[in-house]
Amino acid sequence: MSEAAESIAKARDAFLSLVEDLRPELHRYSARLTGSVVEGEDIVQETLAKAFYALGQLPEVPPLRPWLFRIAHNTAVDYLKSHGKSLTDVRADMTDVVDATAEEPPDPFAVRAALAQFLVLPVSQRSAVILKDVLGHSLEETAETMGTTVLAVKAALVRGRGTLRASSVEASAPRGEVSREQLDRYAALFNARDWDGVRALVADDCRLDLVSKSQRRGKQVGLYFGRYEKEDVTLRVVQLDGDLALAAHVGGSAAPAYFILLRFDGDRVSSIRDFRYVPYIARDASPSVAAPEASGDTQAGSTR
Repeated sequence: MSEAAESIAKARDAFLSLVEDLRPELHRYSARLTGSVVEGEDIVQETLAKAFYALGQLPEVPPLRPWLFRIAHNTAVDYLKSHGKSLTDVRADMTDVVDATAEEPPDPFAVRAALAQFLVLPVSQRSAVILKDVLGHSLEETAETMGTTVLAVKAALVRGRGTLRASSVEASAPRGEVSREQLDRYAALFNARDWDGVRALVADDCRLDLVSKSQRRGKQVGLYFGRYEKEDVTLRVVQLDGDLALAAHVGGSAAPAYFILLRFDGDRVSSIRDFRYVPYIARDASPSVAAPEASGDTQAGSTR
């Protein structure tokens, strides 16, 4: 590694250490804006990348919390628009007549709402409810993050809270980007500690993303399993964010510690996204046990 690259790496590590305590909160916000713990982490990663670059252009470090939330908000709105997500008009329904002097205690219902429920709201209402009710930001902080006024935030809260309470979101079937059979086979080999079998299942040009840590490709991916050989980790197939994923359970725990996303090209793994280094995702996720496929002959743990 060159001296310049080493210097940048050290600066990046120092920045990530500086913002470490804010990352779970940024994720709670981003995950509810997008309706997905995975897409929420994508927003967090992009936010931190933008912030790290911007710091090099600034004369001094700004107050981190409001600055990062502002970047995350704008990044999420751009993401929603670019991906054709519905209800993303950032000024929609913010014109109610409200009492500008009235207090706005948090609505406890929003804290318990599932991620997908927030998607019924226009993004202005969605953002206001998440920031104020879920994260406990003040009206002034919420307005600063959203780039609007306190009065507009109050209007968004009135409508957003009402719509959220009246909404009901049905669980959707997996999108089918990866099959249950493919994940069952990988999980069965992994749980049997058949590392030769796992490595044989991985394509020669497989891409590995250890989220927030490192990326590898090709032969280097095989080294990734060396750590798992020494750990007590069990994989189970779950439905997460509308698709099938692997939940990693550590030390026999009933609750997943983190998730792994696989993609296949034919019958071999073409990409792995391992979220072990961002465990706060598991706190925001609501995974459900994935039912066997309709054929009925593919059971969890099978290796057919």
